[in-house]
Parts: sequence; C-alpha cells; structure tokens
Amino acid sequence: MPKERNKIIPACYLILFQDNKTLLLKRKNTGFQDGNYWLISGHVEARESFTQCMIREAQEEAGISIKPQDLNVVHVKNKKSNQTENSERLDVFFLVRSWTGEITNVEPEKCDDLSWFDLDHLPANTIPYIQNVLSEVKNNIFYSEEWF
Repeated sequence: MPKERNKIIPACYLILFQDNKTLLLKRKNTGFQDGNYWLISGHVEARESFTQCMIREAQEEAGISIKPQDLNVVHVKNKKSNQTENSERLDVFFLVRSWTGEITNVEPEKCDDLSWFDLDHLPANTIPYIQNVLSEVKNNIFYSEEWF
C-alpha cells in the first residue's frame, strides 16, 4: 500500500510596519492562543493564492485595502506542531507599508485589541513563533523551520 502523501496547510500573515512599530491583534473566542497577540492572518482557501488570501484577510480583520504590488514576501516558515498528525504548515509572511482605509477591529468577536507596538518591546503575551518571525524579518532572515 502506498504511503499517504504529506499534507501542507497554507497560511499567510500580514506585517504592517510604521515607524519601527508593527500592528498586532489580541485573539479571543477562537480556541487557539486566545488572550495572546499575533498578526493579521488566515488560512489560504481552495483555489486562492497567498496574495489573494492576504488581501482578503486584511479587509476582513482590519478593514484595510492592500494592492497586490504592495505586498512583499519577507519570510517563509515551515512548521509542524504535532508529530502525530500527517501534515505540516507553510506560513508566508508579507510586509506592507502602504494601505488604504482606516485600521479598524472588524471582528470584535475574535479580537479584543488591535494596536501598534514597538518592534523592540512587543507584549509579553505575543505568541512565541510570531516574536521569532518578527525578529527574523528584522534581521533579514527569509526562511525558518520549527518542528516540535
């Protein structure tokens, strides 16, 4: 019997930079890392590109519009969080410095704070792999792996 092929779950994350600050949101009522900060993000849907997903998530979570040409891939992370499941995650992190619209918490049922934080003083309750990626982006490290 042939081995089952590996399944990769794609997701994208948005890093907004402005004056050495980045925008983070605090999760609530999601069942994953509630009470902790992370980036605007989402899973890539079937027949959707990473770019299309990121544009959709920026609108859905923060009420902002982003042009495809303003999205720059700055980091890719390959990770597996559970050694018993037959899947991995492939996370693509986009940096954008230009957008239209006012940043607004569009999903208050899933987010109870949407704030700018200094890159050198992130909240203690920032999800660790997000802290790591922001540090890697700051140090021009394009790729990382995380297996635990």
